[in-house]
Amino acid sequence: MAKKIEPKTDKLEREYIIPLREKCRVVPRYRRAEKAIKTIKEFIAKHMKVKDRDLKKVRLNSYVNELVWNRGIKHPPHKIKVKAIKEGEIVRVEAVELPTRLKFKKIREENISKKAEEAVKKKKTLLEKAAEAKKQKEEPKTEEQKAEEEEKKTEAEEKKSAVIEAGKAMEKAAAKQMKHQKGGKNKEPKINRMALQK
Repeated sequence: MAKKIEPKTDKLEREYIIPLREKCRVVPRYRRAEKAIKTIKEFIAKHMKVKDRDLKKVRLNSYVNELVWNRGIKHPPHKIKVKAIKEGEIVRVEAVELPTRLKFKKIREENISKKAEEAVKKKKTLLEKAAEAKKQKEEPKTEEQKAEEEEKKTEAEEKKSAVIEAGKAMEKAAAKQMKHQKGGKNKEPKINRMALQK
């Protein structure tokens, strides 16, 4: 017998119309959509020559899943048109024809992902600009700039020390005043109750 030699390519793409009516008809109504999904995976595994017909290597797109479940668990479609893409051992399955509701959902999700990518790019550029600014700050400074920075530091330290000294002086004055009041340091001043009654 002659062996069939196929050219090895990175990607293998095919379109199929998968009949679901016969396989789904024999199961109970409440399991028909599940059976439809399994039937799609089995069909793709058979026709795309997946090794050992392993269903775990067949990956359905979320839109294929939504298309099957669109009318509920009891009424899956009778046939579905899909596009199968084989890369290595993994086969990805995408829906070819989508209803308008799913088309708009797909467009909306694509727009959201584009905006997210743009935001990430913008954030990266901002981070790069910040890194460049940091490098510029770290560049060697002239002696004049160093002297100005030292003067600013000494002025700030002098202001802090002056504020602390002023605070201590105010505390001492307050303590002295309390000492000379009637009743001493720990006692509160006595209130003339007769004056309050008038």
